[in-house]
Amino acid sequence: MAVRQIGTDVYQISLGYVNAFLIDGGQLTLIDTGVPSSGEKIVKAIQDIGRQPKDLGHILLTHCHFDHTGSLAMLKEATGAQTYMHQADAALLAAGKMMRPVGPAPVWWSKLMFSLLPVGRLNSDCEPIVIDHEIGDGDTLDIGGELQVIHVPGHCAGQLAFLSPRDGGILFAADACMNMAGMGYAPIYEDVEAGERSLEKLAELAFETVGFGHGRSIVGGASDRFRQRWLPA
Repeated sequence: MAVRQIGTDVYQISLGYVNAFLIDGGQLTLIDTGVPSSGEKIVKAIQDIGRQPKDLGHILLTHCHFDHTGSLAMLKEATGAQTYMHQADAALLAAGKMMRPVGPAPVWWSKLMFSLLPVGRLNSDCEPIVIDHEIGDGDTLDIGGELQVIHVPGHCAGQLAFLSPRDGGILFAADACMNMAGMGYAPIYEDVEAGERSLEKLAELAFETVGFGHGRSIVGGASDRFRQRWLPA
């Protein structure tokens, strides 16, 4: 586990193959919670930046998949933080589910992965979790300084990205794409065409830094990289 500062009071928490993000804006705001074993690591990250678990006021969930919501229940109980999620995925968690049927990304390695592994049949059951606040596209949250909510379905129907105005713009892109061995598609999708539209939507925004659910954050010139990769010529 490593904590990397990617902006003014903004930190990437690397939790193995998945990331969470922490914003120190008075009360702490956490974006995503990692897999079920990540709670203690996130608490340690909070302490590493000189804060305490009781300082965590808000937990934003980008989407319902287990590697992003796995430690939500533990952290909610430990801190009493308020929780936020898109309605489509909040309803799924309330029903004790973390995943809908998925298919491969439009690239060879994802199609091969699906042919060799039971990726589309992953167990999605969990203890039901009730989200405190349902949020959606165009909302502005007065937490973490300020965060614009952007609905980016495709990988997951209720997936959200968040855009902070600090430092020329910091985008938290969730699993709209990833940056592992280069920026590319997420490995799985509920709807590939919707996912491609979401990437074009993000590429039209202005931001200097982007953090991904999987892979290394890009600090500096990030929206230029997005436009080059995801906007049609």
